[in-house]
Amino acid sequence: MAFFDFIKHAGEKIWGKADISLADKTNKLKEHISALGLPGTESVVVTINDDNSVTLSGTVPCQETKNKIIVMAGNVEGISGVNDNLQAEQTGQESQFYTVINGDSLSIIAKRVYADAGKYQIIFEANKPMLSNPDKIYPGQKLIIPALEGKK
Repeated sequence: MAFFDFIKHAGEKIWGKADISLADKTNKLKEHISALGLPGTESVVVTINDDNSVTLSGTVPCQETKNKIIVMAGNVEGISGVNDNLQAEQTGQESQFYTVINGDSLSIIAKRVYADAGKYQIIFEANKPMLSNPDKIYPGQKLIIPALEGKK
């Protein structure tokens, strides 16, 4: 099991109202994850804990889907972290995660992690469908940074 920290007061607002029950929050988060349209999300078990973290469990088809589900669950306002109990049927290259800071763009991040600003598209593709536009990222958002082919 791995734990990923997220910024509790940053992220997409999916709850609607402040006094929503824990069961309703759990259902909305499950719907939010399912909206990705990725295969295997229907088998993911979502549990929101008392400390505002989320525990994800179940089996998903691949590492890429697993990473996207973790980021999708954590990048919700009010979520402080994700306990990853997900199992990937097929493992893939390891990715790292990056927390966006003020002034970042995907090209700045690509320059920082790949030493090539032009590789921003790799980061954008890895974060679809959570990102609909490479220019729409925000401070506190956590992004998937895939390993480049042929590099460890």
